[in-house]
Amino acid sequence: MGSWVTPQDIDIAIRLTVATFLGAIIGLERESHGKEAGFKTYSLVCLGSALMMIVSIDVFNIFSGVAQVDPGRIAAQAVTGIGFIGAGAIIRSQQGSIKGLTTAAGIWSACAIGLACGLKLYKQAIITTILVLIILVLFSKVQRKIIKKNPQEV
Repeated sequence: MGSWVTPQDIDIAIRLTVATFLGAIIGLERESHGKEAGFKTYSLVCLGSALMMIVSIDVFNIFSGVAQVDPGRIAAQAVTGIGFIGAGAIIRSQQGSIKGLTTAAGIWSACAIGLACGLKLYKQAIITTILVLIILVLFSKVQRKIIKKNPQEV
């Protein structure tokens, strides 16, 4: 490594890489089931959210004492922006059913995971990723079994 790479640069690279990796794990599960958003989408949402959090922290550090800066504002806007992406994944069929809500919720969760990585909250991000995967995989199996047993309630 050259002298132009600082420990802070390595720290940022780790945050961004962990976020991308966690998003990719969720995205692979979605991709394997042919869902609207998959591997690349979830990876990008986590990566972008992590960078937004890092930028929020940097803006706070740069302008602290010079101007009143709230590091949570960029992160809050990231969550709002991701809501618009999620809304784009929701489709209403001609029969009146709605599809894509799970995808929208997954994208929103991926944003939160990315924000956590941007803050170096790796345990929280990993636990959340595991829980998202449990919801997507295990809950789907439970849901299919319940629906098969009670077709009138569908």
